[in-house]
Amino acid sequence: MLRILIWLITLTAVPALAAPNGTIRVVDADTIDVGGTRVRLFGIDAPEMGQPCRADGREWDCGAWTRDAVRNAFEGAFARCQARDTDRYGRVVAQCSVDGQDMGQMIVRSGLAWAYRRYSDTYDLDEKAAAIAERGLWAVEVQMPSDYRAAGVADDPAPNQNCAIKGNISSGGRIYHMPGQEHYTRTRINPANGERWFCSRAEAEAAGWRAARR
Repeated sequence: MLRILIWLITLTAVPALAAPNGTIRVVDADTIDVGGTRVRLFGIDAPEMGQPCRADGREWDCGAWTRDAVRNAFEGAFARCQARDTDRYGRVVAQCSVDGQDMGQMIVRSGLAWAYRRYSDTYDLDEKAAAIAERGLWAVEVQMPSDYRAAGVADDPAPNQNCAIKGNISSGGRIYHMPGQEHYTRTRINPANGERWFCSRAEAEAAGWRAARR
């Protein structure tokens, strides 16, 4: 009887998420590739690529600025990650450490991202320390990434007017939207998440995307 119970528990157990370990390639300030696995760092949120920063009458790309700083600190290092979840883009959401130090904590404490309190308060005190010291993002004028995304401006532009098919990745999979379809206008394209533009239906389908139903 005991053997049967153990066998049933084994069958119904939820499989553990893979914990990627490996060399880091920085995609942006909160997204990295670890040994070839795309990882969204747990508990932090950084500026989108193309999102503006302003200070002293100047404006620059805040996403690229914070990405380059994180890249200088971590590119090529070896990371050990603890997977927490997967997001709607299929990325592993994980806490990663380098030389025993939490990457998310170091990034937030350096002022290169915010604590993502929608999901966790893990880095709340680290954010407060960066704010008090006016490090990084705390020394400039910048919109919160969630507000920037909600405003619908975090959309990578189409390469040209003939390549206007949107290849979006969501919980429903890889779906392409044609101009004029119901959800075309509000669909946003973020290449950092693997999304892209297509020039034809055939190109989209050959790449593994399926057509939106409406």
